[in-house]
Amino acid sequence: MEDFASNFLTAINEAPLPQCDGGEDDGHQKAEPDPTKKGRGFRGGIFSAANLQDSLLEKLLSQVIPAEDGQGQHLNDLRGSDMPAYASERPGFSLPLMTANFRRFNARIGVVFSFQTRVFRLLSWRRPTQTLSLLAVYTFVCLDPYLLLALPLAIALFGILVPSFVTRHPAPSSDPDRVRNLGYSPRGPPLAPARTVKPAKELSRDFFRNMGDLQNVMEDFSVAHDKIVALVVPKTNFSDEALSSAVFVLLSAACLVMLIAGHLLPLRFLALAGGWAGICSGHPAVARWIQQAQRQYTEETQEQQQDNNTEKQPKWYHPSSLLQTLLSDIHLDLSPETREVEIFELQRLSHSLSSGEWEPWLFSPSPYDPLSAARIAGDRPQGTRFFEDVLPPEGWEWSEKKWALDLWSREWVEERIITGVEVETEGERWVYDMWSGGEAGVEEGEESGSAQQQQQQGRLRPGVSWEEGEEGTGRRGQWRRRRWVRMVKRKKVSSEGS
Repeated sequence: MEDFASNFLTAINEAPLPQCDGGEDDGHQKAEPDPTKKGRGFRGGIFSAANLQDSLLEKLLSQVIPAEDGQGQHLNDLRGSDMPAYASERPGFSLPLMTANFRRFNARIGVVFSFQTRVFRLLSWRRPTQTLSLLAVYTFVCLDPYLLLALPLAIALFGILVPSFVTRHPAPSSDPDRVRNLGYSPRGPPLAPARTVKPAKELSRDFFRNMGDLQNVMEDFSVAHDKIVALVVPKTNFSDEALSSAVFVLLSAACLVMLIAGHLLPLRFLALAGGWAGICSGHPAVARWIQQAQRQYTEETQEQQQDNNTEKQPKWYHPSSLLQTLLSDIHLDLSPETREVEIFELQRLSHSLSSGEWEPWLFSPSPYDPLSAARIAGDRPQGTRFFEDVLPPEGWEWSEKKWALDLWSREWVEERIITGVEVETEGERWVYDMWSGGEAGVEEGEESGSAQQQQQQGRLRPGVSWEEGEEGTGRRGQWRRRRWVRMVKRKKVSSEGS
């Protein structure tokens, strides 16, 4: 908090103060105020105050937003590591830079809003001749789609080049009493400057008009976004699995039909009819008729809902009979998915004891067989010492209370193609390592002593190899393991932010 206070005071001290060019008060008589200098001073004071506010907000946000590590590293962490190379070189968030970019953007966005206004005027039938001309061009393009390639060229010719030429070579004034044979002639040198697109000046009327249009566009986008989300997302995010499954079936069938019979559809006439219907719906008379029909339909729907309040309708009720039939035929499996998990209990032969007993070592996800990568590399087995510390996989939970010993030890050994082991088919189902004289981790003295003890106990038959001996008749290695299994089920994930 002390660092924030010191940074705050430093920003105040370093920020430029507003200056006015109204004159100096040094004992002499003040000069008459200049309106031009006064306006510049007022404007400079506004921008200085804005710079002061920006610097204070930047200091405040620097305490909240984590500092960046390198060029755009924080931006990469927020948006992911799949960003292109040029995006990593872009600057991070900066309030003065954001303010400057917004001013430049707002000064140049007027062309877009001007084009948007002209399109709205064209579609609203304010000048029927222009709208009918648009329909004529649209009709020719629909009947002959190859004209669509020439349409951008025609727009560039008659919408950009011809008006620019007329601007430089304007028509003469129409005064028949003074000038005879009036008519447009492109001869002679240019009479007017070329037409250019200049950004709007800051604090001008056009600048604030662009800000108002930009504000309204953001509101329109937010409203449209919310309506689309409210209409589409509940039907496609499987919150109601029966409804989303029915939509999936319908879309799959429609996709299959389009892949097979899509070339049979009269696309030109469909586009022609759709374009005429969309443009004609903007006519004032048609618009009034549509609003009246919509109002009448809304009233009838409300009356039907009031009449059906006593009837219990299902949650997924939909007026479409096809969708309703699909919903009645869809049966969801509500039982969670189950899988089997395994763990291997490893034990090691203790040569320090006179009897050579097996001591519990740990529970490992791998059997740690003699030819495993960990054994060959000389690594120790990985796992946990206690059975209670074995956790289910991420996203799963236990569906059984206890672990069960796998009695079919030969099957999982053959399934993993494990060699160099002895398999118990009865009893505790241990799988032993075969003994080798150079086995890692056992000293030579301990090996000889253990061999003598085992030979004395009758566990080793001289002259009989491991492969030729029967189960339990050969000399066993340093490790043994057995497999435990347990069932898990998918864990239900709670929705966050709902």
